[in-house]
Amino acid sequence: MEKFRKISEKEIFKGNRVHLVTEEIQLPNDKVVTWELIKHIGAAAVIPIDKDGKIIMVEQYRNASDSITLEIPAGVLDMKNEDPKDCAYRELEEETGYKCNNMEFLYKFYSSIGICDEIISIYIATDLILTKQNLDEDEFVELKRYELDDLIEMCMDGRILDNKTISSLLAYKYKYNK
Repeated sequence: MEKFRKISEKEIFKGNRVHLVTEEIQLPNDKVVTWELIKHIGAAAVIPIDKDGKIIMVEQYRNASDSITLEIPAGVLDMKNEDPKDCAYRELEEETGYKCNNMEFLYKFYSSIGICDEIISIYIATDLILTKQNLDEDEFVELKRYELDDLIEMCMDGRILDNKTISSLLAYKYKYNK
């Protein structure tokens, strides 16, 4: 593929978790275009598997969809260079009230590569130990437990619409439950 070259970047908005920039990019045909990009520090998510083999999910309100969603536990990195695995451990306990003795990397992906540079790292947590939920002041989370196949069915029939949850459950099924 021919060369694309970033010429400049201009900050439009800077928030707590994301900021918006415009970038001037020189295309291979020498034309210069302006693209918008959401810059994001990154995130981690975790598929917690309980002793019965069920997956612990979090049900919570999301303003983007203005609805209650069912998702795997997840959170934003505390800083750009935080190890995503450390974030996964933290979010597991904060949202579910469990720690784990085994945290295994599954995969990572860009959440919306056309407009955002956020990378989400996905982990599988097993050998769970009950502790205590430590939710942020703006989090209201209810825990639910499901069999993997029931969750896959919910992904396929539209009851689960969260991309990180859908892709993570499908990747987990592909790797471990063919």
